[in-house]
Amino acid sequence: MNKFIKVLSVCILLLVIFLVGFYFWASSPNFSPNEYSKTYINDYSSAKDNDSTFSIITYNIGYLSGMTNNLAIEKPKSLYDSNLKIVLNQFKKINADFIAFQEIDFAAKRSFNINQQNEIAKLGYNNIGQTINWDKKYLPFPEFPISMHYGRILSGQSILSKYKIIEQERIELERNKTSPFYYDAFYLDRLAQVVKLKIQEKTLVLINVHLEAFHRETRLKQTKKIIEIYNKYKDTYPTILLGDFNSDGEIKNASIKLLFNLSNTGNAIYSKIAEPKTFNSKDPTQRLDYIFYNKNFITFIDGKLLSDFKQASDHLPLLMNFKFKQNNGKSNNSKLSGIKL
Repeated sequence: MNKFIKVLSVCILLLVIFLVGFYFWASSPNFSPNEYSKTYINDYSSAKDNDSTFSIITYNIGYLSGMTNNLAIEKPKSLYDSNLKIVLNQFKKINADFIAFQEIDFAAKRSFNINQQNEIAKLGYNNIGQTINWDKKYLPFPEFPISMHYGRILSGQSILSKYKIIEQERIELERNKTSPFYYDAFYLDRLAQVVKLKIQEKTLVLINVHLEAFHRETRLKQTKKIIEIYNKYKDTYPTILLGDFNSDGEIKNASIKLLFNLSNTGNAIYSKIAEPKTFNSKDPTQRLDYIFYNKNFITFIDGKLLSDFKQASDHLPLLMNFKFKQNNGKSNNSKLSGIKL
């Protein structure tokens, strides 16, 4: 009996050592933090539609996993190839000047190590702002079965532009402090990606965000922080705040309502009467994605929900067409069209 207890004790000790070692190895990053914010310049053939009207898209691309996102089911490479083909065809047709992505993979086992950002950039986007928010050597999610684990992951937020990026800042937002340590060690960083772009004599500021999905109080704190960031720029530059806010305005006390109430701020492709839903892409019932802009500098032309992207992601993208106002942001008599708040 004593021999059995000793053997059992050794086995338990070895298991504990293995689990502790695995925890520290798996939750460790592949890259150093100073590599989490980078800009790149390409040399692809690029066409701009005109020099006065601009277009921007926000898209939680869900790493091209469609409606299988976060589900413990087999995801063949053919699924990702098919979804990539869909988004490439649509982006080529639209030819937007700027695209802001959330949940885009740069090198992840779950998406067969395809750099999705670079594949889309080949359409003619010579300026890339890349911010990493999920960098783990091994992500044991979904928990079961083990064969469905994401494994190595490198993912984040990205801005593709046909105009020069002159500055980028990666801002980590507050984490959920109630999460257990072992959960938090594998969780992604929630970010505000702030990019300045040079367009002729103008400097455009884009703030690309992906806010907390599962903890309301943390999301509220993050929303207040991105309002601070937006206010830092909105009185000086044409500024667009966009992304996945993980908040539906139809929910009582939704954090997104703080943005609805900002002065001199437009809410593109939105109204209380006609509010297109962005999630989920198969049967949309929630509005989680938004494009906000400062009215003193930007004239909203029109915009729409891009349903032709189908189920390449579990989200649907939004498109906004806009112009810069003249006279340093003073209001003019331009008539606005399309859905607006």
